Amino acid sequence: MLHLRLITPSDRTDDVIHVIEKTVGTTHLVVVPGAARNPAGDVVMCDVAREAGDELLDELQQLGLDKSGSIAVEDIDLSLSQRADKAEADAPGEAADAVLWEHLTDATHEESTLSVTYLAFITLATMIAACGVVLDNAVLIVGAMAVGPEFGPLAGICTSIVQRAPRLALRSLIALLVGFAAAMLLTAGFSLFMDAVGLFTKEQLEADRPNTGFIYAPDWFSFVVAVLAGAAGTLSLTSAKSGALVGVAISVTTVPAAANAAVALVYGDTHQTLRSTEQLLLNLLGIILAGTLTLLAQKYLWARQRNRVTAAQP
Repeated sequence: MLHLRLITPSDRTDDVIHVIEKTVGTTHLVVVPGAARNPAGDVVMCDVAREAGDELLDELQQLGLDKSGSIAVEDIDLSLSQRADKAEADAPGEAADAVLWEHLTDATHEESTLSVTYLAFITLATMIAACGVVLDNAVLIVGAMAVGPEFGPLAGICTSIVQRAPRLALRSLIALLVGFAAAMLLTAGFSLFMDAVGLFTKEQLEADRPNTGFIYAPDWFSFVVAVLAGAAGTLSLTSAKSGALVGVAISVTTVPAAANAAVALVYGDTHQTLRSTEQLLLNLLGIILAGTLTLLAQKYLWARQRNRVTAAQP
């Protein structure tokens, strides 16, 4: 269930209440006249089944409530109420399949912002991966994958394509390109330092690496895994399954490939640099393609579900 807290201009409160009452899957409606001060108006609260949430939010935005008042949405972790159980049962579809498009857009907008924290995470992840490739240590590679924040901008690009949001696409693309460029540049400097103190050597990089050699050996399996991970990651975002997203993060060779390219560039190994870059681009392409197709499929299937319910209503 979702909890909505609305601030409505007094002259629009009746319209808002009508929208809520006619939406299947809503309950626990509360109206507090004149309670809001900034902006001035009434406070309206209700609970709605997740699968009915996107439809309700659309209609509230059509009333202009996001401009003249406020719409706040919270997840309810526990609701002990027979009315809530009935609302969930009456709502069309399953909660796990529902997509809150406004929530997804807002979440990917936040995750794809080029910030100091984002740059710090992707740089640290790339440096950890650099240690992993030189030492041929798979544990460090997995750790670097889990630390890397690059799925946020990738999800932002997918969402922007489906939602036709060019500003989100530009923001995500800038975060992705600038993030990887900065991380690789700083990792190259880190590699020079590690070489100067005798912790990195060219011989280590060019030796047989049974545990990490796949990083600069892209093939069709790399693309297939990236596609599968992109679909799984997108589903984890739309269904709020954060645990699945961690699994996605350690499934694709993006940060390790960037790290291997940076270290190889420092040592003048053109072959590994080019092949690692190819691996990176192949994985990014696979994730974006799969993520976009997954969102399009969800949007189509949920629209069909909504149309069937609308047609069945008297």
